[in-house]
Amino acid sequence: MTAINLDNIVATIAAELPGAAEVFRRHRISFCYGGDVPLSEAAVKAGLAPSALLAELETLVQAAERAAPEGTADLIAHLLDRYHQTHRQELAWLIPLAQKVERVHGDHPSAPIGLSQVLERLRDELESHMMKEQQVLFPMMRRGGSAMIAHPSAQMRHEHEEEPEYLRAIEHVTHGLSLPPGARGSWTALYTGLRKFTDDLVTHMHLENAVLFPRFEAQPQAAD
Repeated sequence: MTAINLDNIVATIAAELPGAAEVFRRHRISFCYGGDVPLSEAAVKAGLAPSALLAELETLVQAAERAAPEGTADLIAHLLDRYHQTHRQELAWLIPLAQKVERVHGDHPSAPIGLSQVLERLRDELESHMMKEQQVLFPMMRRGGSAMIAHPSAQMRHEHEEEPEYLRAIEHVTHGLSLPPGARGSWTALYTGLRKFTDDLVTHMHLENAVLFPRFEAQPQAAD
């Protein structure tokens, strides 16, 4: 997301703008399954001046533009190390931790029942997606691109469109990553880790959709 206005949908902003989800959580603005409303409407419902909320989000847009290396090879290396590898490492401990919290606190009304299943499905989808980038798309980009790059690039964008659904599901089953009073230990560690993971995933998608992919999508297409 390279620009933002008061007509943008809250759920879309949360999924595409790094840091927006935390802003919405802080202002108690839902962006999961109740987030299909314009930013202006959400601001008024939260008791905020729409212009003030817009200004807060616009600072995130500016920060996102400075979030990664400029060179293509350096940007790809950054994506692989900072996001691909990190996602794998974090999901490897977030999933069993979610299973533990669901098992130990399953009778609590705020328990994130179903979270581990959401994370498992996300892990599988994300692993498949990242492998296709690593084995097909990124090597093509490192070679400077070609007319053949349009299909894999479009496919990766299409798969990116599925990620917001997982983010909304995580937000929903965790009640906005809101810990109940007195929560400690594994439950606190789980939500702390999830907050970082989900924010990272949004930044990862943003860097590919808004920064990396457009560098190659204007290349001439191969003739039929």
